Amino acid sequence: MKLDLDGKIALVTGGDSGMGRETARFLLQEGAAVALSDKTGDELADAARALSAHGRCEPFTADLTKPDEVARLKARVEERFGAPDIVVHAAGTTGPTGDFLEIDDAGWREVLEVDLMSAVRVARAFIPGMRAKGWGRLVLISSENAVQPYPEEMPYDVAKAGIDALGKSLSKAFGPDGVNVNVVSPAFVATPMTDAMMDRKAAEEGTDRAQAIEGFLAQKRPGIVVGRRGRPEEVAAVIAFLCSERASYVVGANWRVDGGSVMTTT
Repeated sequence: MKLDLDGKIALVTGGDSGMGRETARFLLQEGAAVALSDKTGDELADAARALSAHGRCEPFTADLTKPDEVARLKARVEERFGAPDIVVHAAGTTGPTGDFLEIDDAGWREVLEVDLMSAVRVARAFIPGMRAKGWGRLVLISSENAVQPYPEEMPYDVAKAGIDALGKSLSKAFGPDGVNVNVVSPAFVATPMTDAMMDRKAAEEGTDRAQAIEGFLAQKRPGIVVGRRGRPEEVAAVIAFLCSERASYVVGANWRVDGGSVMTTT
């Protein structure tokens, strides 16, 4: 299926690795120009350089927990590319995990700032440009945790539930203006974030990453019926579709890409 993104301008946050990077690759291959953003410097530059083999891709460093850096990102992207037609917000963190009683306010603030408030800031910065064009796509990355919370990951659970509500609310507010907002909810995808989680688990158990993944799937994610971690490109394919005109009647939806992990119909 050709997605016909020729001439479109996209911004992908959290783009130096994992799902963000793969999404950028899909969008480039479909003809979009991509502004790639992350906090990192060298890793982001390396990613943009590699992705440039598929089309125009430039790196933009920004800490999305800081409103002034979001404003600066907007100005720099618009100066280099123009106002984005497509924004994919893939930046995020797991944050502190463990016993609820042992996670302090600072831990909660960290996750809410990165996972929820950065999405608010990005949406507030870039929706006006899409609204002015009468066409736009905003895709927010949530998680299975939003509807199937895990007690050892409470800050992350809560932040991602907020993303679900934010996406639905934005779709109602700006859908009439031609800005389609949707959410994608992955589960246990092979990214640097889950690599780090599994490495910590392996160290605690005295095993290796492969054994840690196998144990995690059996003990913590029995609903993943495919029996493996997801691949970033499997998520990116869905995101790219939602960014296209092919998804013109998909508004305010939450697309699960979770290998069957969520055990309910809602």
